[in-house]
Formats: sequence, C-alpha cells, structure tokens
Amino acid sequence: MLLNGHKIVYFGHSAFLVISQKNKTILIDPWISNPVNNKKLESVVNEVDYILVTHAHSDHIGDAVEIARNYNSEIISNFEITNYLGSKGISKLSGMNIGGTLKRGEISFTMVEASHSSTILEGERSIPGGNPCGFIITLEDRFKIYHMGDTGLFGGLNYIAELYKPDLVMIPIGGHYTMGIEEAAYALKILKPSIIIPMHYRTFPVIDANPEKLIELLPSELKEGVKILNPGDLLE
Repeated sequence: MLLNGHKIVYFGHSAFLVISQKNKTILIDPWISNPVNNKKLESVVNEVDYILVTHAHSDHIGDAVEIARNYNSEIISNFEITNYLGSKGISKLSGMNIGGTLKRGEISFTMVEASHSSTILEGERSIPGGNPCGFIITLEDRFKIYHMGDTGLFGGLNYIAELYKPDLVMIPIGGHYTMGIEEAAYALKILKPSIIIPMHYRTFPVIDANPEKLIELLPSELKEGVKILNPGDLLE
C-alpha cells in the first residue's frame, strides 16, 4: 500500500485534496464548509491547481466558486456545470463529458459514469446539471485514483476495473443517496484497489454508516487496504 510520495487530505463528506509527488494540488468535490469538517484549506496548501466537481448538487459543488476565485484554480467538470460556473464569473473552466480525458502536463483526468442525479438548485429554480460522473486521476508516475462521486452500483464498474485498474478508490458508503455498505463491498470486489477510502457517510443522520462494517464484508486481500479517515486526516 504505497502512495509513492503522493498525499491525500480528507475534509469529510466527499471532499479530498490530492497533493501529487510533484506538488500539483487537486481538490475534489470541494465542500470544505461541510458540518463535520474543521480543517481549513489554507492550513494545508497555499495553492489549488485543479478543482474537480463530480455533479451539480450543492454538497459537491460546495465552495468551488470561492476557492477558484481565491486560488485562481481551474475547475474541471461536465459541460453544464462549467457553463453554470462561468455565469458566476469563473473563467478558468474545462467542461468535458463521460469518456473524455483531459491532460494537464503529466497528469490526466478521465471522466467516467456514475449512477445518480445532478441538478443545480438556485433559489426556487432547478437548473439541469448534466450527467453525474466519477473521475480517474492519473498522476505523474501513473498512480491512479478513482473518486466515484455519488453513485449506486452500475454495470460499467467492470470496464473501469479492467481498463483503468485504479490503485486507490474513494467510495461512497452512506446509503440512501448512494450505494450503501453491501453495495460498496460488491463494487470493491470488482475494482480490487490496493487502497480504499470510504466517503459520503456520517455527514447527516440519514447517511450514518459504519465503515468498520465495510471491512467485515471484504475478502482478506482487500481488508488491509481500507483506510478510515476522519475529517482533517492526512494519508501519506
């Protein structure tokens, strides 16, 4: 279970900061102000190169606009979300869609499917937020991180496992809005990553899942790879 010099900071819910071995910073689903997190982004880094948004719900777009303005970050998401964020004055935007890969130097971002919904709520308006997604992040040394976004089980997990072979998987376990613990265990038996980080649980009472139960359902070769992180924890 080697991160090869890369670092992961967990901010609770589905928000992660990836710091690559060459100090590129990637913020995923940046709801830093979520109710279970007390870690300040500025206490960890003084720059954010890229912000990935998996879908349009407010607990995933989160603080993207404020962070992008403060750090002059590039936001990468689907076409509809980047169009919406452009209307908020954000200029460094890359809209893409499922199946596409965006390259930035030695790092690439591949958008893969997720089984969920995606709507922007602005006051009383509902704005279509395009397709929800997950991201395969391929770092400088070809280490691959799969952030699954909000998803239930879907048939495409097989091709993701075979084609991308992710080393680290960030997987939702909370149930209700996403897959629960049993479904997550099933998905992980397909994906077979070396490192597993549960996410999207305990933020609200309705997703109060116990990640220790996930470990119980996994085969022995996957159990030791589970890293249960509390908000603010650093994995390196």
